[in-house]
This record gives sequence, C-alpha cells and structure tokens, in this order.
Amino acid sequence: REPIGEDGPMDAPAVDPELLAFATEIVRRAGEFTLTHFRSTELHIERKDDGSPVTIADKGAEQMLRDDIAARFPDDAILGEEHGEDDGTSGRRWIIDPIDGTEAFTHGVGLYSNLLYLEDEHGPAVGVINVPALGEIVYAGRGLGCFLNGLTCSVSDTGAVAGSLLTTCSYNYWDPDMLLRLRHSGLRMKTWGDGFGYMLVASGRAEAMVDPVIKIWDIAPCRVIIPEAGGRFTALDGSDDRERGDAIATNGILHDEIVAILAG
Repeated sequence: REPIGEDGPMDAPAVDPELLAFATEIVRRAGEFTLTHFRSTELHIERKDDGSPVTIADKGAEQMLRDDIAARFPDDAILGEEHGEDDGTSGRRWIIDPIDGTEAFTHGVGLYSNLLYLEDEHGPAVGVINVPALGEIVYAGRGLGCFLNGLTCSVSDTGAVAGSLLTTCSYNYWDPDMLLRLRHSGLRMKTWGDGFGYMLVASGRAEAMVDPVIKIWDIAPCRVIIPEAGGRFTALDGSDDRERGDAIATNGILHDEIVAILAG
C-alpha cells in the first residue's frame, strides 16, 4: 500500500483540476493555522514514543485537513502521521503530514512544510507541498503538470553531476562510505531537507534530494509532484520497492548516475 516512485498506468486519466484546487486550498489553510503557532513563546513540545517532537500545530493542522476532506469526500480513506488511519469505501486514500520538519518548526526555522497526497484507483493523483513561512506552495495533479505559486515549474536541465546540488534532511542517517563517495563525485551537498528539499528539485533549484530513512507520509506527494515536474522519484536503489523506506528525487537526467554513486 506504500509504493515509491510508481507513476501509475501509462493510460491513467488526468485528475479533475477541481480536485487539485481543493487539495491546494485546504493545505494553504492548514499552513496558515501552523503559522499562528510558529515561533510562539507559549508553544508546548511533546515527544512521541520514537522521540520525535509533536505540537498542537501538528495535531490541529491534521485535524483541519481531515475535517475538510471528510466533509467533501466522506467515503475516502485518510492516513495521517498524527491521527492514524480511517478506512474508506471509495477506493481513494489521502495521506497527510501536517508538519513535515517539526524540528525546524519548533526551532523557529521556516523550512517546515505541510504535505498532502491523494491516490486513486489509477495510482498517484494529487500532491501538495506547502512551505507557509516562505510563502511557497508546489502542487501537481496527474496529467496536469506541476506548479509553484500558480506558475508552471519543472526540474533543472543540468546534465553533469559535478557542481550539481544534492540536498537532504540530515546526515545522521547516512552511511559514511556513501557520504565519502558523494564528496568525491563533485556534487555539492546541503541540508535543505524535508518537503522543502523535494520542492527545490521540482522547481529546478536543486538536482537531487535524498532520504536514507523515511516514512510514507514524508514523501507521498513526491510521487505526483516530481514526475509531473519532469523528474524521477524512486527508492534509493533506483527501484520501485514498496518496503525499503528510503527515497531519492532527481531531475531525471542525473538519476541513474547518482543512484550508482550512492550504491558504490
């Protein structure tokens, strides 16, 4: 149920533009809600069982999105990071990450994002990445293209690894040998990560985004956004393995070469 990098059947129909507009609008509103708690001196930070932070902004934004979706599409299934999964009967499922980059959010760093994804009977359908503190939102619908703040956007056309930009959330989860290979490859490495990193790839401002350890809600929108922007999105080994729990997005031109560097 958690495919990575699959674009769905080649003859899959384009999604309804109104569905993409709906998804984009409710994510914008959820993002505005998170801004009301951003850099608040009264923000209380809890710790989940895995040690990761969660706040009232995470929980509240997810509930807003769930309520909006349930009101419009009561038969759709919903999976969210904070409130689990609600089954549906329509054959469609929404996946929510209300704040991707809660560490950034709780430290007052404006690179956190709000993520929403929809899959239907044909596969990936809609993806939205919103970075409210920066006023940037990227969104895509199957067969409709990819857009940044209302304008069509696409991946870069860079064809050389040397000098290209690879970004990631953190280097804590990286294999040291893999990092060394990247350093020797000539790639420039930054940590503009989480959903913002994938936004950079989709809009041509970075050539690659890598997550050696990742959950489905952190990357689900990329299954629509990156292909619709002209790039490639797969597991770290270049496959569409559903169980690996890692991901790479690139401009497509450099994909196989970067995958080979990572693999050694």
